[in-house]
Amino acid sequence: MAELSPLRRRMIEDMTIRNLSPATQRSYVHAVAKFSRYCGRSPDRLDLEDVRAFQVHLVSTGISWPALNQTVCALRFFYGVTLGHAEIPERIAYARAPRTLPVVLSADEVVRFLEAVPSLKTRIALTTAYAAGLRASETVGLKVSDIDSERGVIRVEHGKGGKDRTVMLSVQLLRILRVYWRLAKPQGWLFPGRDANRPIDVQVLYSACRSARAAAHIDKRVTVHTLRHSFATHLLENGTDIRIIQVLLGHNNLSSTARYTKVSNGLIRRTTSPLDRLNIEVVPPG
Repeated sequence: MAELSPLRRRMIEDMTIRNLSPATQRSYVHAVAKFSRYCGRSPDRLDLEDVRAFQVHLVSTGISWPALNQTVCALRFFYGVTLGHAEIPERIAYARAPRTLPVVLSADEVVRFLEAVPSLKTRIALTTAYAAGLRASETVGLKVSDIDSERGVIRVEHGKGGKDRTVMLSVQLLRILRVYWRLAKPQGWLFPGRDANRPIDVQVLYSACRSARAAAHIDKRVTVHTLRHSFATHLLENGTDIRIIQVLLGHNNLSSTARYTKVSNGLIRRTTSPLDRLNIEVVPPG
């Protein structure tokens, strides 16, 4: 393995001190290294004009705006924290997000989609994602011990931003998970990978979404995040308070944080998951 340069080592240390996730650290290091390769010089010898030229280059390649903004975050961190140039980060512009409506599945489409997933483990994982409005990374990161049937909640550890939160445990999801546990006997990770000591890879969920969408003949792009959008939309359509939905989604870091802290675990438990309004077949046929 090649030895780390002092500059890269310092950046990694800076990110570690600030408790950035391993995935974020890898992304930031990759972005700065790509910037350096494009300009042909060490990144600490590059200035704002070089950053601008790199951004123009990335846009010309058709990069998505989330990927472009991830690069901006990396460069702002590198210049502002690792190099200590406090005046530079604010001058590195973010891309403006396009105003598009999220894809949302109807209740019937959710049932068709989930029942088109042939693997038991993957079907239950995606059902859990919909029932609790979880991100893909949060779904695969669940442990058996995170399912608190006595309190009627699911504990989500290290969600976006490294924050923990509690979401409702759907009555139907608990029934489904009990069937799954009797059949699969997971230990430790709720959805283990081929190596039982590691969780299932998120790419498995992404691949299952593509296959199930085609098998269910759904003419929409369906991802784990689509299930999350559908969860929120179905709650809203059923009259759930928007403040509760934001807390369930882990959006309680907004400017009005004080309002959301008043949403108690008891209120979360009493919120009906949209899954409880559906009739999902637990075990795939065959």
